Amino acid sequence: MAPSVPSEFHFVVPAASQGQRLDLHLMVRPELAGYSRSGLQALIREGLVLVNGLRPKSGHRVQSGERIEVTIPPVAASALAPEPVPFAVLFEDTDLVVLSKPPGVVVHPACGHQTGTLVHGLLYHCDNLSGISGEERPGIVHRLDKDTSGAMVVAKNDFAHHRLIEQFKCRTVEKWYRALLDGRLSPPAGRVDAPVGRHPVHRKKMAIRASGGREAATNWQVLEEFAAPYTYVALRLETGRSHQIRVHMASLGCPVAGDPLYGRSNAANAEFGIGRQCLHSYSLAFQHPRSGERIACTAPLWPDMEEAIARLRAGVAP
Repeated sequence: MAPSVPSEFHFVVPAASQGQRLDLHLMVRPELAGYSRSGLQALIREGLVLVNGLRPKSGHRVQSGERIEVTIPPVAASALAPEPVPFAVLFEDTDLVVLSKPPGVVVHPACGHQTGTLVHGLLYHCDNLSGISGEERPGIVHRLDKDTSGAMVVAKNDFAHHRLIEQFKCRTVEKWYRALLDGRLSPPAGRVDAPVGRHPVHRKKMAIRASGGREAATNWQVLEEFAAPYTYVALRLETGRSHQIRVHMASLGCPVAGDPLYGRSNAANAEFGIGRQCLHSYSLAFQHPRSGERIACTAPLWPDMEEAIARLRAGVAP
């Protein structure tokens, strides 16, 4: 694949944006839909964003009529080595792939996980991937926790990446999960609307935060109850915050079964074959970024969750 070249664009600040921070103003530009706030701040620090020809700071307050120029650097060839990491393909074409991620697989390289990630497997599976989200996360539009299984969509080029990111931002992607909960939910259907943010003490955890959290809403519906007691539920996400389902269900007194961070120590977990957090991304539905066609994919439950539910239905541990 030929090396990419830098792309440039410019625009004039509209009157409605008067006084906004530069980094926040750039976040609403569709050309930069794949960039996080920290990524945009890096572009500003590197002198790749100019305001009226001058290098600004991220906190610059934009003024109506200012001309902003942005240079997006070329994507460096990935130094990651492709590896045969297994996953099930649910849908694939030249723009994207929808897959079912196995439990126990980290999505992208991070501290302690430099090999064997989903990204390594995608590089093995695909000839090339979008690089808009950086060398370590090529093509990644959203992510699942290591021990959460199921449906994910990955972009195979920048065109698809931008448009998929925009759908996630606009909350037009329909996301359904299945989970086995430790406890009973009452009523049998409902909605949690509680902001989620970083835990004030435990930095590896998220928590419901009255201030400083981001809007988060989860809908649940009970599918089946077991005597243990465990509850099998369907969940629809309106937002996509880190650990959202895990935090919201724990707040109701029914944590995801087997969750080592938010769940309870329960001897029955091992007896019924629950060896990881029983959370599964069951289905995704979205508009195809090029054709506009509705794509809806369902990922069957991973075998370990199916086995745990079968044992619970039988009412006895094997």
